[in-house]
Amino acid sequence: MVNSWQVRQAARVVMQGGVIAYPTEAVWGLGCDPWDELAVERLLALKNRPMNKGLILVADTIRQFDFLIEDLPDIWQDRLASMWPGPTTWLVPHQDRLPQWITGQHNSVALRVSDHPLVRELCALTGPLVSTSANPAGRPAARSRLRIEQYFPGQLDKVLNGALGGRKNPSLIRDLISGDVVRPS
Repeated sequence: MVNSWQVRQAARVVMQGGVIAYPTEAVWGLGCDPWDELAVERLLALKNRPMNKGLILVADTIRQFDFLIEDLPDIWQDRLASMWPGPTTWLVPHQDRLPQWITGQHNSVALRVSDHPLVRELCALTGPLVSTSANPAGRPAARSRLRIEQYFPGQLDKVLNGALGGRKNPSLIRDLISGDVVRPS
């Protein structure tokens, strides 16, 4: 387990516009402040990922997403609350409350409340984070710190040591409105 000092250090790096790598439930993730356009552009460049695809945001509690979900129908809010924290990412209407560098070309945004203790501790300090798999486009997601170093040698501002959460696959992605599975786990 990572000590809190290391998590606080990573949170400071994020709040200063840095890009970090950190372990999640199944794979390593890359993260940054979703409101910092330059940080997001840098993260996308590291991954060689086009902006129009959009990005996932991760939080430690559903309350961190209140600005997006507080006026959604109760049935949708209940659906989210019943699955979080956990391994489900939901596509939620963003109602133009997020910048295009996060939403891409979509009318929804991918949101997840993590059940990984390190991710939750980090998000408690930073607010929601960008959470995308730590790999260049077309390559397998990193499952070790060594792979992070191979993929991004000297290019990240902080690599937060810690263990993966033990899941075999990245999160299930579902559409909140239809309930359809967009990506199986």
